[in-house]
Amino acid sequence: MTSSRRKSPYVSGIIDSSPFILVIIPFASLFGVLATEAGLSVVETMAFSVVVIAGAAQFTALQLLQENAPTAIVLASALAVNLRMAMYSASLTPYIGAAPLWQRAICAYLTVDQTYIVSVAEYEREPQMTVRERVAYFMGAVTPVVPLWYIFTYVGAVLGTQVPDSWALDFAIPIAFLAMIAPMFRTLAHVVAALVAVVVALLAAGVPYSLGLIIAGIAGMMAGAQTELWLDRRAETAP
Repeated sequence: MTSSRRKSPYVSGIIDSSPFILVIIPFASLFGVLATEAGLSVVETMAFSVVVIAGAAQFTALQLLQENAPTAIVLASALAVNLRMAMYSASLTPYIGAAPLWQRAICAYLTVDQTYIVSVAEYEREPQMTVRERVAYFMGAVTPVVPLWYIFTYVGAVLGTQVPDSWALDFAIPIAFLAMIAPMFRTLAHVVAALVAVVVALLAAGVPYSLGLIIAGIAGMMAGAQTELWLDRRAETAP
């Protein structure tokens, strides 16, 4: 059975994902500028974006690099931030898990917050879509996002090499990170997790090698999970 949609799935994916252009361009440019401000070359900045392709993890790693944190801590922190991609992949499996391996590999590499959000929403809205249509829609959702992330990372990196060191743009990294994660606070559990992580991070600021961030992240996740369980139990016992 095929979908009854008028537009092709690929075009629909492009249209649905296009609003993210307004977010991708400034953040990719900002990452490029700040990466070169942090000491990375244009080539290193581009390699960072192409290999990792995850804005939140990239900004996290950049922040820790500026704090001279050990490489192991930088990698562990970036991995922890990116663990949600594993959940995204598991969530996408019922929809595109039957696609050929090479298509699943490409989709796995190109999975970011924006492509995941619009794709799952469309799959749930159009359950009659075939696997081929779902993959086409996913690739359409990728088209306005990923290439622009590469292009404007490069633009930002080139511009960053022209910015005088005296401008000291370091402050922009935590601000950019906050702007990225703030829209993700959709439930009480999210807010509790963030508050606990902030408090623990402040209390653990003196822990060497920036390990306080790891401790704060774990504490935040535990608090969020407990809040989620409490809300579920409360809903089950509600009259």
